[in-house]
Amino acid sequence: MIAALPATVASLSAGSVLPAAEGIVTTDLYPKIRRAAVGAGSIVGIAKGAGMIEPNLATMLVYLLTDIAVPRAELRPMLARAVDASFNAISVDSDTSTSDTVVALSSGRVPFGDWGAFERGLHQVCRDLAEDVVRNGEGVRHVIRVTVRNAASLGLARALGKAVVNGPLFKCAVAGNDPNVGRLIQAIGKYVGAQAAGTDLSRLRARLGGVEIFADGVFQLDPAKETALVAHLKGAELYASTPTAEGFFSAPIDFPPHERAVELEIDLGNGAASAAVIGGDLTHEYVSENADYRS
Repeated sequence: MIAALPATVASLSAGSVLPAAEGIVTTDLYPKIRRAAVGAGSIVGIAKGAGMIEPNLATMLVYLLTDIAVPRAELRPMLARAVDASFNAISVDSDTSTSDTVVALSSGRVPFGDWGAFERGLHQVCRDLAEDVVRNGEGVRHVIRVTVRNAASLGLARALGKAVVNGPLFKCAVAGNDPNVGRLIQAIGKYVGAQAAGTDLSRLRARLGGVEIFADGVFQLDPAKETALVAHLKGAELYASTPTAEGFFSAPIDFPPHERAVELEIDLGNGAASAAVIGGDLTHEYVSENADYRS
């Protein structure tokens, strides 16, 4: 590696970060790049990640570059806060590996002093890249955004959100554009019963795509609502699967056509904490890719 550094440095180009973003992808369908302007400088981020993603030693690589002259003593805590609210709040398949990395580097070329503005830009880039990682997850056809409100603690809100986006039956229902909201409610009850048994669910309210589906201890459904739920799921679909001659399903090879998500709101009604978690559905493509994989 040391011997290769001179040639690597000689090949550096300031024209675009795209070759670097392309160079770190594996099963990703496309490179991921995000940018935020900050004063006279900017923050640019690139990411790799598709499968085995729920940060905590996941196969995710993120590199954040800035020309803002931000001191290390300021950057480190800001990065930790930005990562906690973004990359630590996503999941593709709940599995982990050994490469989880988020690195921030500054060239120090642009003087600046408004660290509040810098941190807002850093959060924006991290949030956008985190969602891109899920959107480009192996076989993902729906991004699922779960917002948990009025929880007793941030830890409970985030853990419950992850329990929902990691629930295999609910993920399959979303993949099929099926508003089987019973699978959602059981995922909530399963987590609370096993991990937060003291939580009072009597005030639980849930909305899917802005449509109230559960309140006052019972489902709030009718045919018109179910039609609206199907429309919401279909509207969030990134692409439609097409059966091939072999019985598998084709996957896209281009950038996603939109950034819509399946929007799920869970109000526990017993606290003041809230958290948003981003996840993906579970599709034929994910199973085929990982079943056919050979080490």
